[in-house]
Order: sequence, then structure tokens, then C-alpha cells
Amino acid sequence: MALTLAVLLLCQIALCTTVTTKKVCGRPPVTDGVDESTLKRVYEAGEEVALTCEQGYLPSTTTPQRITCTATGEWTKSNLACSPKMCPIPRPLQPLAMGRTEAPFKSVLNFTCDEGYVMQGANESRCLHDGSWSNPPPLCKVVNCPLPTPPRDGRVIHDKPVTGTSSMYGQAWTYECNPPKAPSHERGSCMADGSATQPPVCREVSCSIPAGIPNGFITFAVMRQHGYKEKVKYACNEHYILDGEAEVQCQNTGNWSSKPVCRAPCKVGIKRGRILYNGKKLWIADLKPNRVLHGEHITFFCRNRAERCGYPVVSTCDDGTLPIPECFEEPGKVEYTLRASTLASEITSCAASPPASTASPAGPARPA
Repeated sequence: MALTLAVLLLCQIALCTTVTTKKVCGRPPVTDGVDESTLKRVYEAGEEVALTCEQGYLPSTTTPQRITCTATGEWTKSNLACSPKMCPIPRPLQPLAMGRTEAPFKSVLNFTCDEGYVMQGANESRCLHDGSWSNPPPLCKVVNCPLPTPPRDGRVIHDKPVTGTSSMYGQAWTYECNPPKAPSHERGSCMADGSATQPPVCREVSCSIPAGIPNGFITFAVMRQHGYKEKVKYACNEHYILDGEAEVQCQNTGNWSSKPVCRAPCKVGIKRGRILYNGKKLWIADLKPNRVLHGEHITFFCRNRAERCGYPVVSTCDDGTLPIPECFEEPGKVEYTLRASTLASEITSCAASPPASTASPAGPARPA
């Protein structure tokens, strides 16, 4: 009897073990866009699930995809892919969308207006599930300012004609005072915050006796203090080049505007060789006087020894300094006198010049 009871007990334990080890499936794995709202946490073997796309996504197949929980606790494979619906980007915004003409579901467009413009409408729009946008693009309306107040003892001169009682952002004007007074500031405009520049104060201004410039002189000027907007004209000595405005003006600050500079001519610092100047090929001895003006170009000739040819290198006179190209080799007296035909300027020209070489800063002639 005891033996029979033991065998029966073992059978019951084996039966329980078989039941409790039955396989189940967890929540099925899904890709983006698949509707998960109806999925359970646990499924029995043999159960089926119909996968569908959630709102705002398009299925890759026209029929629902069914997957089954297998006896091994795994799901059969699904071929369903859900792609987001697309919203067409409004044509006026496409230049800002880097070539894209559509945006996917849930995308957000954020809108801003340039400085000086006020937004009318929503500052963002979302791509909805039906392929439309939640809000249309807003309008950006230009800021308006009240017309500027003229200064006491003066007037306002607008850059462009103004109609009505307001001006638009970016419009500008000049303040003028009755002579001989000068405005504390000369320019005004309609600003981004909708305000106009405050009017200046008109006050008497004078500039000191104008000073001369090195290597130049003042033309037709009386040596006295000058009033606002009075002008003085400068010129340079012979062979010097004026750099800057010839006329300077007494400003509303009581200072003169920037004076010009007289740039010095250059000497070609070689004793022997041939150059190209003003379209003519010259031996340096024939450059009389030995002088080129500021900003003028001189072409030297260098030798490409590997190709046995010569090539031109241009240098520019800069306020008394004419750099000599590093590749230039000044010939000795014998070579220059008796074998001039072998110089870099006289031999066959190279088909292509090497990369531009640097020039020595001082530009002296090389010793014989």
C-alpha cells in the first residue's frame, strides 16, 4: 500500500510540472507607428494578434498583419511597416527647408520674424495625422514709428519721401541745424522697437586750424579755425600718390574727418637685369629715372632650372618699398655684359609659372 501511494504521488508531481512549464508570449515587438493601445502584456500559445498602424501612419500592406504566439513562446514574423504621413511644406517656406518639400507627421515648424517685424499669427505649426498643418504660416508686419521730431533750430531731411503720420522700420533721415550750429548727432532712423531716434541738440562747433600732411600740402585754405561742414583740400608733392579723400570736413564733434596720406614712390633695387614696366621690357639701366609710383607693378624674371626656362613674377610698389622676388637672381657683371642672352628674361618662357614665390621685405639688390 505504501508503494502504490508513492507511485501515485510521483505521477501527480510530474503532471503539475508539465502544466506549469507551458510557454507563453510577452507583448509582441513592434516598430515605430504600430498601434500598441490594444496589445496585452501576456499571450497564450496559439493566440493571434492583428497589427495595425496608429493614426497618422500609413501601412505597407492593405490587409491587417496577423502574428501568432507559438508553442516555443515566440511570435511569428510580421511584414508590417508603418510610415508617417507627410505634410507639404508651404511654398513660401521651402527656400528655408533646405530643399525639402514635405515634413513627416508630428514635425513642428517654428516661426520667427526678422528684426523690425511683428508676427501676426501662431509662432509654430504641427504636422497633423491627416497630413495638414495645425496653423497656417504667420505674417510678418513691418514695425512703424512716429515721424521724427525735428531739433530745435533745425529740421529733418528724410532719405526717402514719407507719406502719412508714420515711418517704417529701417527708414532713415538726417538732422540739420540752422548755420552756424551743428547737431549733436547727424543721423536718425526708425528702430526695431517702434521708436524714432531722439532729436539732437543744435550747438556751435568749430575745428582747429588744419594741420599739414607729410609729403603734401593744403590747397586754397585760410589758416584759421573752421566751422561745421567747412572743408579743406590736400594734395601731394610730385611723384607721391594721395591715399584717401582729398577733402576733409569739419565734423559735428569739432574734429576734422580723416586726413589723406601721401604714399612714396619706389626705386627698383637691382643694378643688373631686365624688367617689365608699363607694358615695356626694359634693361634696368634704361629705367630713367629709376622710380615707380605707389601702386604700380614691376615684373621680374626668374629661372626654372629643371625646365631651363624663365617665368615672370610681379611685385608692387607699396609706399616706398618694392619687394624683390626671392627667386630672382641678379647676374654678375660678366654674365650681364657678355652673356645677356642667357638671362632668365631672355631664354624660353616656361609653359606654366611655378607657385608664386614670396618677396624679400627690404628688396635690396643682391651683391655681384
